[in-house]
Amino acid sequence: MFVLASPSGAGKTSMAKRILAEDADISLSVSATTRGPRVGEKDGVDYHFIDDAAFDGLVESGALLEWAHVFGKRYGTPREPVREALSHGKDILFDIDWQGTQQLKARDSKDVVSVYILPPSLPELEKRLRSRGTDSEQVITDRMSRAASEISHWGEYDYVLVNDDFDTCLDQIRSILRAERLRRSRCKSYLSEYVRDMLAQGL
Repeated sequence: MFVLASPSGAGKTSMAKRILAEDADISLSVSATTRGPRVGEKDGVDYHFIDDAAFDGLVESGALLEWAHVFGKRYGTPREPVREALSHGKDILFDIDWQGTQQLKARDSKDVVSVYILPPSLPELEKRLRSRGTDSEQVITDRMSRAASEISHWGEYDYVLVNDDFDTCLDQIRSILRAERLRRSRCKSYLSEYVRDMLAQGL
């Protein structure tokens, strides 16, 4: 379970899209949310858009791996699609905040890899938010206010990167993903069989 997190505007979503487009062995965890779709978003692709009653049902039935309040709405990760993908040997990319990351690690700390992406500076972060041209002044103010709180949790992540150059930061994420896939603990069953067969052939 590969977590990419950052304050809004730091480049997380663009990097996640690049990773997903070029790596067939990782897929996106599609969150459920009580907010409405934005322009261009598709239900079941970008998010599962549901109402408060349906979200309450998911929480009460234990069907979510994690969930949190963000900007007055709720977001959560459905459990079954993640289990299904992991059972077939696929990595899962999570676009969640520090609250969701804490919950994931509490459930399965050994199989969660978390990466936090920092902006070069807060003024640059605000500049990026404004350049998108999609948010109102109030939304930008709210996002900047929340950014300081989110950034304060940087020490809880396994890796922390500064996105002062998109391609460099993206390459660092690729390197982390490759290295984590090669950890002995994740290759244990394959390596055990390989070494056993190798030693048997040498006898």
